[in-house]
Amino acid sequence: MSDHEAALVAAARGGDRPAFEELVRRTSRLVFARLYLDTGCVERAEDLVQETFLSAYRSLATLADPAGFRSWLLSIAHNALIDDARRSTRLKRMNPLLMSVPLDAVAAAGPSPVEIVEREELRQRVLAALRSLPEEYRLPLTLRYITGADADDIGRQLGLSNGSLRGLLYRGLKLLRDRLPRELVS
Repeated sequence: MSDHEAALVAAARGGDRPAFEELVRRTSRLVFARLYLDTGCVERAEDLVQETFLSAYRSLATLADPAGFRSWLLSIAHNALIDDARRSTRLKRMNPLLMSVPLDAVAAAGPSPVEIVEREELRQRVLAALRSLPEEYRLPLTLRYITGADADDIGRQLGLSNGSLRGLLYRGLKLLRDRLPRELVS
């Protein structure tokens, strides 16, 4: 974490909203990448990112060391994920609402159900392979290829030099290709 970022944390702790907004801009991709790896769902990860930053804003005064902001923020994201999983479990136990229109009477727009299932299966296979990688490769690959972050942004997020990042991405992609079936890689 840079001195400028530590100063932003200190200012945000003092109630400076623009400082907190800048921290959100600097760390939102990192938080999203972490949550997306855990959920595998863009919409759910986006919702959890919002919950994470809302919780962080409310409890920023409890942060003891501004230099530990990123790890503190990622622990809040992890707790938001756990809370969401508990909520989902409770909702599943409730009785589902009865639909007044049968599903086969609703016209479908877009890809066929078979195409949707095939895409989802492919996405899940790639995510499973990505999750099986060591952490040092998993997060840079997610930031680069799922969130679309550029090398400079990833380097700042993870505290890596450009050369180190390029090496991690290269080795991570090679490991990912090795773990995917041949028909997916070619």
